[in-house]
Amino acid sequence: MRPSISKPGSTLTDVPYGAVFTCTARHTAHNVPMTTLVDSFARRISYLRLSVTDRCDMRCVYCMSEDMTFLTRTQVLTLEELARIARVFVTLGVQKIRLTGGEPLVRNNLSWLVREMAALPGLRELAMTSNGMRLAPLAHELRAAGLQRLNISIDSLKPARFREITRTGDLDAVLAGLQAAKAAGFQRTKINSVILRDRNDDEVLDLVGFARDQGCDISFIEEMPLGVIHEHDRHAAFVSSDELLATIAKKFELLPSTESTGGPSRYYRFSDTVTRVGFISPHSHNFCSSCNRVRVTVEGRLLLCLGNEDSLDLRHLIREEGADDAMLQSAIITAMQLKPERHHFDLSEPPQIVRFMSMTGG
Repeated sequence: MRPSISKPGSTLTDVPYGAVFTCTARHTAHNVPMTTLVDSFARRISYLRLSVTDRCDMRCVYCMSEDMTFLTRTQVLTLEELARIARVFVTLGVQKIRLTGGEPLVRNNLSWLVREMAALPGLRELAMTSNGMRLAPLAHELRAAGLQRLNISIDSLKPARFREITRTGDLDAVLAGLQAAKAAGFQRTKINSVILRDRNDDEVLDLVGFARDQGCDISFIEEMPLGVIHEHDRHAAFVSSDELLATIAKKFELLPSTESTGGPSRYYRFSDTVTRVGFISPHSHNFCSSCNRVRVTVEGRLLLCLGNEDSLDLRHLIREEGADDAMLQSAIITAMQLKPERHHFDLSEPPQIVRFMSMTGG
């Protein structure tokens, strides 16, 4: 059996398993165990973002179109398949898994999946990114199942504006979810905010103040140009991380920090509180040189890069080829050699990646 690896602009290409030997030789050259994932640029992959659904109960203007067509049940991985893929990645040295979507909390029986993953030997951190709208009744259950950390998306503290940006979001429900997370014992919950010019850029200081009051970290994210949208002009709406940093520094003393949560955020600390401010800057401060992560979509595509289409069809391997865990390991190791050096985003041009962020996985 040979894994099918998709190359952009071409049909599926069969990559022989012999290529695995090239991968393992490269691992040896960098003194990394053969069961560890290393790409052709010597970057060690220790972080998996695993999508559990493409569906969402919001329609954020920067994430998807208002009218979406979602995958059918047979197209998405079952919970058991998701658990198996997580297990295989952990055996390959992945130490952190983040559950994403869509909105993960719309997936039924998510706590079962959390419990299965939390029990994996070698997994150091299990986290989830959520819009928080369904979190209040589930927070204690998820914490008891073994979920360790939460990121909650909040782009505005004004209910009407929040609904405008999310199209269907209820800010009160999200804030109730944040409080439930605190009550359930989640520590260092992080708020994610996408800032758009003339939309919510006047709330940056309010969002920072809110995070400080709540004892949360906050990350500001430059808009990702994934999928074709017509709701706004991404180039005109772009606000760089440097501009946000300058705005925050006018009111708060910020200290550069070497702290990391294993993702792409560059963090700053306040001099008077434990709250950290992070900046995820795919445009203004390319973070590809230190990339340690890959994504698996809910339909089973192993995406090697957020801004490229190279992928491995894990669903096909599992369902059609009947691959055992060793075969999956070998295919994943081979696929690492397709991970590009960097992404190339240009907001002044039509998006090169037509899949929406909800299809990509958080």
